[in-house]
Amino acid sequence: MNELPQQLVNGLLLGSMYGLVAIGYTMVYGIVQLINFAHGEIFMTGAFGALTVYVYILPNGTSMWIALPLMLIGAMLVSTTIAVGAERFAYRPLRNAPRLAPLITAIGLSLALQQAVWAWYPDAKSARTFPQIDGGPFHIGSVTIQTGDIFLLIAAPVSMAILGYFVMKTRTGRGMQATAQDPDTAKLMGVNTDRIIVIAFALGAVFAAVGAVAYGLKYGQIDFKMGFLLGLKAFTAAVLGGIGNIYGAMIGGIVLGVAETLATAYIADIPGMDKFGSNAWADVWAFVLLILVLLFRPQGLLGERVADRA
Repeated sequence: MNELPQQLVNGLLLGSMYGLVAIGYTMVYGIVQLINFAHGEIFMTGAFGALTVYVYILPNGTSMWIALPLMLIGAMLVSTTIAVGAERFAYRPLRNAPRLAPLITAIGLSLALQQAVWAWYPDAKSARTFPQIDGGPFHIGSVTIQTGDIFLLIAAPVSMAILGYFVMKTRTGRGMQATAQDPDTAKLMGVNTDRIIVIAFALGAVFAAVGAVAYGLKYGQIDFKMGFLLGLKAFTAAVLGGIGNIYGAMIGGIVLGVAETLATAYIADIPGMDKFGSNAWADVWAFVLLILVLLFRPQGLLGERVADRA
């Protein structure tokens, strides 16, 4: 139990990263009722965009304090470009098609992005080392925070504050709420729904890019497969919080991260459960939590969409 504060902080950090990626799932679903299974790969390409800026654009030896904002911009540009391109050329032509068609398209796009990075990015067939911030770790009582996690501790709440202000206070944000609630009526009221949908994809990609940089700083390496499992967990977080609810996505991510961390740390201490507490079982417990929530509260922890409360 002396490790509990550390485990809670570890879960909070992991869950914040899940939440940043889950926002993209929930925003797109809330507006166009599409589960964009390629979003995990948009997250992955953001990480490679950041790495490209550091390795191939910036001079050798550039300080990470200077490089990090530029890497973040590079990640956002790559993720946003791919997300907007996917909306325009893959999803928009299928907007009035049966729902199975865009779902299959999303899965195909996910595989295509994975293979494109594997085939064409230099040395991407094995994990690439991600640059790290010097210094640390930092100790607060019995809790240790690695230097790479400082970025996530700052980025997650700042990102949520900016998103909350944008959705609730700006004209475009109100247009997004209107489109999510009733796209046909919103169009009659003068809302450009095509533009709103593009913005939703772009915003989701921006938050995925922030999460991708946080992932690289936290784990020290990236690879072309990193988006698949993390994307599934982020989708799980979106469902846990209430699919279509942007605040629910972050809360669902934190709940998932804390539950996964605590299960990995303490399940093995239960008599007869010693085989189920290893890191190999962490993914299993994440989806066990999803099943339990779907059984007892299928609408998610926060339930209704943000648009329904506007």
